[in-house]
Amino acid sequence: MERKKVGSSRWTKLNFDVYESTTYEAKKMIEGVLYEMRVFAVNGIGISQPSSNSKPFMPIAPTSEPTRLTVDDVTDTTCALKWRPPEKIGAGGIDGYIIEYCKEGSDQWVQANEEPVGKNQYRVKGLPVGEKMLFRVSAVNIAGRSPPATLTQAVTVREIMEHPKIRLPRHLRTKHISLVGEKVNLVIPFQGKPRPVVTWFKDGVPLDDKTVGTRTSDRDTILFIRSAERTHSGKYTLSVQIENMSDSADIDIQIVEKPGPPIAVHVTEVWGFNAALEWKPPKDDGNCEIIGYTILKADMKTKEWFTVYEHNRRPSCTVSDLVMGNEYSFRVFSENICGLSDEAGVSKNTAVITKTDLTYKPAPYKEMDVSSSPKFTARLVDRSVVAGYAAAISCAVRGFPKPRIIWMKNNMIIGENPKYLIQNKQGVLTLNIRKPSLFDGGRYSCKAINDLGEDEVECKLEVRAVQEKGEEAKK
Repeated sequence: MERKKVGSSRWTKLNFDVYESTTYEAKKMIEGVLYEMRVFAVNGIGISQPSSNSKPFMPIAPTSEPTRLTVDDVTDTTCALKWRPPEKIGAGGIDGYIIEYCKEGSDQWVQANEEPVGKNQYRVKGLPVGEKMLFRVSAVNIAGRSPPATLTQAVTVREIMEHPKIRLPRHLRTKHISLVGEKVNLVIPFQGKPRPVVTWFKDGVPLDDKTVGTRTSDRDTILFIRSAERTHSGKYTLSVQIENMSDSADIDIQIVEKPGPPIAVHVTEVWGFNAALEWKPPKDDGNCEIIGYTILKADMKTKEWFTVYEHNRRPSCTVSDLVMGNEYSFRVFSENICGLSDEAGVSKNTAVITKTDLTYKPAPYKEMDVSSSPKFTARLVDRSVVAGYAAAISCAVRGFPKPRIIWMKNNMIIGENPKYLIQNKQGVLTLNIRKPSLFDGGRYSCKAINDLGEDEVECKLEVRAVQEKGEEAKK
């Protein structure tokens, strides 16, 4: 017989003496490696040709023992075990685990499960009460069972008593409020061994409402309502009991909705530009406290509504700043934690702001004195002009009454000389000089005079002669 690794060309002889049987157990192979084998026949003449290669195969070994085997829970007839997978699994993997038990001092192990268990935990049932039991767990694969992991100490099969206790969540220690139509799903954990008996009550009576469901497991209980109604409001009591030991917790559930409109809204008094309103709380408060009212007003002419007050606490108010001659109607909405009511209470009567008999006496009009002495706001500026080209000098003056304007050249009043054109536009004074000559140069002044005083400004005007082209060329 010979063998070789798949992919290799080197064959290894397995026996040196002739093997007469037709079966052979090959040893010393590496787990997880693919091998092939072939066989030669031998007689007195010699060795035959080799057989065809066998199909590739892989040696597989059992795993090592499971680790960290511990007891998770014990009752009067059961024991729950937990463990971790083996440290060495190998190419064969794990098909499951076999759990066995026996009484302390005995070597007769009893298999607890018929089929291998895939999970790393198992509860052994049907154990005798009060007996000390040993447990062991073995991993199983195609190569067989692994060495077992055994508990170091025997376990006494008896109930571990734990007092019942409800762990009420913090948000359920106060009143639980939900809107009509919403889902209610309350999860309340508890503890206790053996499993407590769970009972629900509503207002001191055992819960018997088909629209309210409950579900209970070993560790918690659930109260659920698919579509909440106001009739579901009340005090729900959860009770957990083990024999003569019990614990209970109360849960207040309030199902609320928007309130109805206020009733009997009416105007009680009108004075000046004010109107007093009163009303009564709504018949339907939405199953919770009314926290305020919103008041609106509307002029009967425009029919446009404007908010006057929001979150008004009292069932009355005074509306001010109404317009004389107008007639007003009012609406009042009630409000709770769900919001404003869908409908408003409308005032039965209106508030008419009548015109009063007061006569308006305006204060006598006192004309403002705007008189002022003349004052130049823009002064004359010295200028240099070319002879023969029109020139102008300007200034600006203010004063009331309107001042009289006098233009002077070298302190001589300029009369109605056709060479000069005097203009006055809204206090802007202009002296136009038509084709000035060298003799028109000098000091020009402008004087403004009225009954309250006078003011004067002056400037220097220089007139330059026109240079001939020939003279410019010489220069």
